[in-house]
Amino acid sequence: MIDLKSHVRTVPDFPQPGVLFRDIAPLLRTHFRATIDAMSALLTAEEWQSLDAVAAVDARGFVLGAALAERHGKGVVLIRKRGKLPPPLVSAAYQLEYGESALEMQQGQGRLLLVDDVLATGGTLRAAADLCTQAGYEIAHLAVLIDLKIISDFRWREHRVKSAICY
Repeated sequence: MIDLKSHVRTVPDFPQPGVLFRDIAPLLRTHFRATIDAMSALLTAEEWQSLDAVAAVDARGFVLGAALAERHGKGVVLIRKRGKLPPPLVSAAYQLEYGESALEMQQGQGRLLLVDDVLATGGTLRAAADLCTQAGYEIAHLAVLIDLKIISDFRWREHRVKSAICY
């Protein structure tokens, strides 16, 4: 069993002073399959069966979400940063730990696993989950590669986030 956490690089003061950035690039470069194996194991076979698609958050979430979707024979729903998708779409502004941003996605339906790379303050994941329901989807599960544990028991509605790596 590979210790995934040991391959995540910690970068202080990036992208701005006071932020401790967790760089997953070395992990994905050297242990991509093990990373996807670990994230895939966050859900049971029955839970995977009940999903229609994997929703992935721009941009690192795309890498993880697309690999999980391919492995389990699911489609991918893109949640993009503002201005990257053509209309019609729905949009949600939210707070980051170091600023503001907005997410957009196209409307649809079905049961989703929502995937992102890191859970810090929960702003991005919460906005993405709200956006998915606003766009017509149902959130079945939330998963991240890394939970920084800034929020000790993150929940969106009744859903707890599942993570492969915790700090």
